[in-house]
Amino acid sequence: MFNEMTSEGKTRSAYEAVERWIEATGLERLAAKQKDAEALFRRRGITFAVYGEGGDPERLIPFDVVPRVLSAAEWAHLEKGVLQRARALNRFIEDVYHDAEIVQAGIVPKHLILQNDAFEPRLKGVRPPGGIYSHIVGVDIVRVGEDEFYVLEDNCRTPSGVSYMLENREIMMRLFPDLFEDVRVAPVDGYAAQLRRVMHSVAPSHPEFGWRARGASLPNVVVMTPGPMNSAFYEHAFLADQMGIDMVEAADLFVENGRVFMRTTQGPYPVDVIYRRIDDDWLDPEFGRPESVLGVPGLIDCYRNGTVALMSAPGAGIADDKAIYTYVPDMVRFYLDEEPILPNVPTWRCGEAEALEHVLANIKDLVVKEVHGSGGYGMLIGPQASPEEIEDFARKLRERPGNYIAQPTLALSASPTLVEQGVAPRHVDLRPFALLGAGIETLMPGGLTRVALREGSLVVNSSQGGGVKDTWVLAK
Repeated sequence: MFNEMTSEGKTRSAYEAVERWIEATGLERLAAKQKDAEALFRRRGITFAVYGEGGDPERLIPFDVVPRVLSAAEWAHLEKGVLQRARALNRFIEDVYHDAEIVQAGIVPKHLILQNDAFEPRLKGVRPPGGIYSHIVGVDIVRVGEDEFYVLEDNCRTPSGVSYMLENREIMMRLFPDLFEDVRVAPVDGYAAQLRRVMHSVAPSHPEFGWRARGASLPNVVVMTPGPMNSAFYEHAFLADQMGIDMVEAADLFVENGRVFMRTTQGPYPVDVIYRRIDDDWLDPEFGRPESVLGVPGLIDCYRNGTVALMSAPGAGIADDKAIYTYVPDMVRFYLDEEPILPNVPTWRCGEAEALEHVLANIKDLVVKEVHGSGGYGMLIGPQASPEEIEDFARKLRERPGNYIAQPTLALSASPTLVEQGVAPRHVDLRPFALLGAGIETLMPGGLTRVALREGSLVVNSSQGGGVKDTWVLAK
């Protein structure tokens, strides 16, 4: 296990200031500040929901006051790799909905696309404004050594967690202002402005109905939420507030004469760009689920006809599939003619007979995941599973092998974390957020660090008991 704070008995240079701060502050005061952070999270309503647990689903995400630190050089490497990956994924989504050249070239099997629930064949040929399909790409990264970073999965549809990245920093600066005077940390507070800039960049510009045609100084952009019962509702409201734009629900929007309008106290107002936080099936009852009350009838036709931009584009979830993930390095080579900067975790596609045989023979040592799974559910961590759990999962693999991938159990890096016993290493991952618009590619210096608070646990998901911590990128 790689310890991000110490190496060969010495404190790594990126953590020297943090180590001095921990020693000077003392465990008692750190623990008190951790409670202050919890009170701030509660006061500000920074919560999430876990469906199916019964009772009040709102809960706080545990926050750790010890930051996770990356050097400027480490970040420069990650930044290049994440943006390269986001660029290739967008080219793949565009290709899937047009000529499917990567399938014709024999690189990605046709059945992985046609049999994928996220593929929307009715949207073939649609090219959104700016040619961007996934405007916000969250790439989950794990570290296993000094210079060894691997991509665990991609999130191209509606990656969540950026509000925690911003709030973690805000709370750390509030609790420990002196610390930021001693350490030069790259800021993340420009994220909302960059996101708004991306939204403006992809607004339709048709001479008859575009925002310029109606004499508006800027496009009208909104965040669309399914409502307060959604697990990420706090984030929807937070981002709308940070960008200074309206947050809307389905009842606030309607379609008329091929245009999307927002109901206001001053009458209908045209909408140019919607940052939607609603799954494809629920966006439009005329396109997806007829029973949907979360969507707007006629919305997808407006998208098809180019009168409104949707972020991210319907059908972009094809790139989230864990079986598709295994081909991303090939996408980088095929579309960009470059070598991948960030490698994938070695992965076996269980739908292939030879791979399935290997996985079944070694299942007790592997991590097996559903290709459509998320949140730490639908997976088996072999070394931590009981014989009964392993046997049950092996049966599922034999029944539906194409529904699973398998990966080695990586020794995820550990970051110093405040726990009951003091400061101890706990496993972490990282989700940076890339923003892509028309002529815009950017990555905030940092991201969401998730931490497995239970000793030895590799599951960092908040729904599975994980916490979060501030992610520092040291300024040059």
